Amino acid sequence: MRAIDVHAHPSTRPWYESMRPYFEALESYYKTPFRVRTDEEMAGEFLRADVGAMILAWDAETTTRLPATTNDYVASIRDRFPGAVVGAWASVDPWKGEESVRELDRAVRTLRLAGVKFQGVAQAFFPNDRRFYPLYEKCVELSVPVQFHTGTTGLGAGTPGGMGLKLKYTQPIHLDDVAADFPGLTIIACHPSWPWQSEMIAVLLHKANVYMETSGWSPKYFTPELKKEIAGRLQDKVMFGSDYPVLTYERLFRDWDAEGYPAAVLDKVFLANARRILGLP
Repeated sequence: MRAIDVHAHPSTRPWYESMRPYFEALESYYKTPFRVRTDEEMAGEFLRADVGAMILAWDAETTTRLPATTNDYVASIRDRFPGAVVGAWASVDPWKGEESVRELDRAVRTLRLAGVKFQGVAQAFFPNDRRFYPLYEKCVELSVPVQFHTGTTGLGAGTPGGMGLKLKYTQPIHLDDVAADFPGLTIIACHPSWPWQSEMIAVLLHKANVYMETSGWSPKYFTPELKKEIAGRLQDKVMFGSDYPVLTYERLFRDWDAEGYPAAVLDKVFLANARRILGLP
């Protein structure tokens, strides 16, 4: 296995229906046309890339009125294609209150999902809003990590008003409060956090329980500061992610190789860090 991809979306019908209004902007932003795959086609792409994918559920029903890509669905994909999919992330709608806490508990205890992912822009909430702290308390109880989207997003990008989506929810400094208030919680910042990369680096260096993954960006577009830190002080805190299907593995591996990172650093980013941080075999 060349890499563990800690951030892959299902490229199948359920995810398409969860995201339907946003696809035109996503395709324009990433310059990549999207097509709906079957479950088998998607698994085949992971196998051909020699990648063990961790796929994401999606639930932003309260704010988008769109159907969820359910936790049961991503768990079924993991179970049906164990050679291609090494794990799956739950999603719960934070605005569903106690129902979201119960669903998180079920997703981990019953479905054996690896943790939970939040997308603050689509779900329209600040991570450090104390109304949502019961979700993090449940994660600590269950000993599972939590992922938060950070930085800009392709959702609504380049459209008038950004389709009503607001970037303020994904500034990394909000994660600093959560990390301080929950020192036993493993927090993963999704994406390279642009335009707040320096802020994200500061949080990563200050809080031992905060990590990051690199999905949605080619490494050639990382800031010089981030490139330097990945090769240095952050080499044990960064994991590989793709944001599949919007970026191809062929391109990502080519661009990572072109950056000239030492082989030992790439091994950590591609495999060793995810195994250690997420407890993967």
